Amino acid sequence: MNRKDEIISKILEIEWKMFEKVSSIDGNAACQEDPETFRIMRTSQAMSWSEVALESYLRDLEMAHEDGRNLMTEKYARMMASTSPLEFAKFVHSLPPLAPEVPPLIEKIVTIILKWEEDLLREFPNVVKRGRPLHSSEDSANVTSLETYLRGELATYSRRTLELYYGHVSKQESENINGSEITLEKTVKQYGYASLKVANDMLNPPTGNNPNGLRR
Repeated sequence: MNRKDEIISKILEIEWKMFEKVSSIDGNAACQEDPETFRIMRTSQAMSWSEVALESYLRDLEMAHEDGRNLMTEKYARMMASTSPLEFAKFVHSLPPLAPEVPPLIEKIVTIILKWEEDLLREFPNVVKRGRPLHSSEDSANVTSLETYLRGELATYSRRTLELYYGHVSKQESENINGSEITLEKTVKQYGYASLKVANDMLNPPTGNNPNGLRR
């Protein structure tokens, strides 16, 4: 196991413990009883990151644990600003406030990643449509888009982690590397497909977005 794999392993250990403790109005979700899917999704995402950004995020998790914060709970709570705004308004003041420079940084990252996702949707529609819908305009009380999910997760990162991650995705963009393609390629391979193209060719077109399929 190399250094990057070690960091990812430590991240997943903390994330899963936090994820198990996330509670909702309807009780625990089925995905909280599925550690293997969680491992596949989070590992695939982490593999597209730089090592230095991963180290910073691991420190975020460790500090949050020391402070009694659950970053997974905060992530899903922040998503409700778009999916359930009335419910969100009841507890928004209990969430840690974001520094003024953080939201613009989040939006820069979201812009890059959504462009990558839109490119993937055109090239591999049978795979991408098995994940979340892409845009917040598609949110509902029962469906959370990738855009909303991204904003929720990025808002739990420290400023240092956000800056390192933004630097990484900006570098990928400048080099014509699609970071989301790296994530999705690693995801389908863990499900047994040889490549994204093979997965796209083998899968039938879905009737709609299915967050319970190849989720991200």
